[in-house]
Amino acid sequence: MTYRDWATPLTIGSFLLIAATGVLMFFHLDSGLNKFAHEWLGWVMLAAVGLHAVMHIKSFKRYFTRPDALVVIGIFIALLAASFISPAGKSDKPPHILVMQAVLDAPLPQVAALAGKDTQTLLAQLQTAGIAVESGQNLRSASGPERATQMKVLGIVFTR
Repeated sequence: MTYRDWATPLTIGSFLLIAATGVLMFFHLDSGLNKFAHEWLGWVMLAAVGLHAVMHIKSFKRYFTRPDALVVIGIFIALLAASFISPAGKSDKPPHILVMQAVLDAPLPQVAALAGKDTQTLLAQLQTAGIAVESGQNLRSASGPERATQMKVLGIVFTR
């Protein structure tokens, strides 16, 4: 089998997977590995479309000479550019990141209460794990800027 024999079936199959998982995610009906498949197998679709374009390069190039096709392509390029704009007053960060940041910035006694622990117990757990923190600090100052360290600290805080 040649690349040409694989280009279209890979494009069709990966499109069906990405379309189905995308629709499920849009309506919040995704479960199991839907989101994982959508995100990671999207790379298969990208490669398949690239392979398909290379295998049909003459036809592909022709679209860039047609004014109507260029208008459609231009509209989608403009939509892509617009998708990077955050609406006024809206954060561009997902809610779970905002929650994590709020917990990292909150005073330690509030975080302890949120975790269902007293402040001294939480301090002891963090110090046992090698996290140098004092009751007047917040978790961000104790964990530093690295996301992995912040996640480790939050894991300690919310482990029973």
